[in-house]
Amino acid sequence: MTRLNSYHLPQHLWPGQGELARLQGQEARHLLGVLRARAGETVRLFDGRGRSGLFELVETSGKSAAHLRLLEEFLEPEPRDGVTLALGWNKASRRDWLLEKGVELGARGIVFWRAARSQGDMPGEPKESWTDKCVQAAKQCGSVWLPDIAMVDGGVDGLVRVAADFDECYVLYEGASASALLDPARLARGRVLLALGPEGGLEEREVAKLGEAGFAWASLGPLPLRWETAALSCLALAHHARLAAQNLVEG
Repeated sequence: MTRLNSYHLPQHLWPGQGELARLQGQEARHLLGVLRARAGETVRLFDGRGRSGLFELVETSGKSAAHLRLLEEFLEPEPRDGVTLALGWNKASRRDWLLEKGVELGARGIVFWRAARSQGDMPGEPKESWTDKCVQAAKQCGSVWLPDIAMVDGGVDGLVRVAADFDECYVLYEGASASALLDPARLARGRVLLALGPEGGLEEREVAKLGEAGFAWASLGPLPLRWETAALSCLALAHHARLAAQNLVEG
């Protein structure tokens, strides 16, 4: 079966029983203007919060809005387990790329926090363009869950407050011993928070404060890794561990 084109319809716009869905903005323009969809065609919509459905295009309002009828709906429960990255803010040009890969590798959340060595101004709220980047990645890989993106103020103290909501917390630190190599198996169960510093790393006082708050030191090996490389390595390890755990259960 040919893979259907997917479009994002935010949760608050999802149609109630007997109602038509209204797709508008960039999503509608792509469906109607680029793909030139016509009434009667079937497309897939998802809300990024676990819900998706097959819809029939009923009518259009030029190229600015499409009205669709729900044919079949699917619900995927929110995962209890998963990894959230806590990334020290910096001016990395690869931020959008990291968000995209985070969706593909199943990140449950991405938290940006201001570390002592962070560079550039950190916005108070996630940018709309970040959500757009996550949506495009979800369309490509078929994910129905988008990662929660949050901004945390208060420096390392703010990060400590966030940690209270997690089962296990780790800080990736180049000063960690070789025996503290991050264990992928521990990333496949429970809610896990992985804290990374910005380019330039964490200051020792930040690492000490996180350790006092219950963060375990962890290492990705002896070589210093760039901000986005370390983050992606963590997600890849977690992704592999989840698949391995699922295979054991199914087997």
